[in-house]
Amino acid sequence: MYKQILRPLLFKFDPELIHEITVEWLSRAGKLSPVLALLKKIYGNRTADLPVEVMGIQFPAPVGLAAGLDKDARCISALSSFGFGHLELGTVTPKPQPGNPLPRLFRIPEYQAIINRMGFNSGGIHPFLENVASTRKTVPLGINLGKNAVTPIEQAADDYISGLRQLYLYADYFAINISSPNTKNLRDLQSDDALDDLLEQIMRTRDELAAEFKRKVPVAVKIAPDVENNNIPSLAGLLIRHQVDGVIATNTTIDHSAVTGSKHADETGGLSGKPLKDRANEVTALLFHELKGRVPIIGVGGIFTADDAWQRLVAGAEMLQIYTGFIYNGPGAVADIVNGLAKRVADSGENTLSGAVIKARLENR
Repeated sequence: MYKQILRPLLFKFDPELIHEITVEWLSRAGKLSPVLALLKKIYGNRTADLPVEVMGIQFPAPVGLAAGLDKDARCISALSSFGFGHLELGTVTPKPQPGNPLPRLFRIPEYQAIINRMGFNSGGIHPFLENVASTRKTVPLGINLGKNAVTPIEQAADDYISGLRQLYLYADYFAINISSPNTKNLRDLQSDDALDDLLEQIMRTRDELAAEFKRKVPVAVKIAPDVENNNIPSLAGLLIRHQVDGVIATNTTIDHSAVTGSKHADETGGLSGKPLKDRANEVTALLFHELKGRVPIIGVGGIFTADDAWQRLVAGAEMLQIYTGFIYNGPGAVADIVNGLAKRVADSGENTLSGAVIKARLENR
C-alpha cells in the first residue's frame, strides 16, 4: 500500500514539506496509545526476534534508524513501534540554528536517492532534552551530535562536549558527526591531526562523565564515504588508539556521478540512497580489515533490502541503519530486512546473526 498508493501521493509535494508533515504526524501519533498499538501490530509485531549486542548494548534488532529524520527527538514513541532495533536522534547542535537556505532537500526517484544540504537545522539541545526526558523509551537511543555553523572549526570540540555533558543521562550511545558535507569545513575534522585532538578531548570528557555518573555511554564516530582509501588505515588507527566504541560508516557522499543526468544531479549536498551502496560497502570492508574487530562498525548507506543488509554485514558491519530506504520503501522496510536476515540465520544452521555472519565471512575468504 505504501509504495503503490501513499508514496506516489507524498512524492507529488515538496520533500521538506512532507518531511515536516510526517514528523508532526508521528509526534502526535506517539501521544495516542491506540495509534501506537495499531502501528506496532501492523509493523513492529511482524519483525523477527533477532537481537544483537554492539558496543556493550543489547539491541532487539540489527536494523536501526539513521540520524536525520527525528532531529529534535519528537517522534521516539511512534518510530519505536515500527520494529527498529534502535533510533539515532539528531543531528542536534548546542544552539538552535535554521540550517541552510531553502530549497535544500531533493528526491531522485529514478535512482531511489536523495540529495540534501540541510545544514544541521536544529532546535538546539534544550527542546531536544525536554522531548527525550519526557518520553518513555522502548528501544536504545543514539544521540547524534553536531557543531553549530557559527562555531569556528578550531573550537568544534566545545560543541560536541557541550552535547555530551547536557545529554549524557539520556543517551544509550553518542554519534559524533564529523562527516556531513553541509556544514562548512566540518569534514576537516577527519584529518589526522584534527581528529586526534578532537577524539582526545571527547573521550576524556566521556570518561569523566562515566566516573561521575557511574555509567559508561559508548561513543561512535560517523565518517564520510569520500575519505580516501589510503587514509583509512590512519583513521582506523586513531579510532583504536583513542578507544572509540564504534564507527558509523557512512554518511552521505558529495560524489554525484552515479546520478548524472537526473534533474537534481547538480544540486549541492550529500547524496544518499541506492547509489551510495557500493561505496559504503567498500569503506566498511576497508575499515573492517584495519580495525580487526577492535572497533565495531555500524553500517549505513544504500541499504534497501535484506540482501543489501547481508552484504554490509558480511563486509564487516555488526549492526545497520537505514534512512533513504525507509523513505522509499516505507515502514514495512524494517520488518522486511530483519525477517530476511532471520531467514539467512536459519539457513546457515547458526543460532545467532553474528554466528551466521562470521560463518559467511569465513566462507568468502
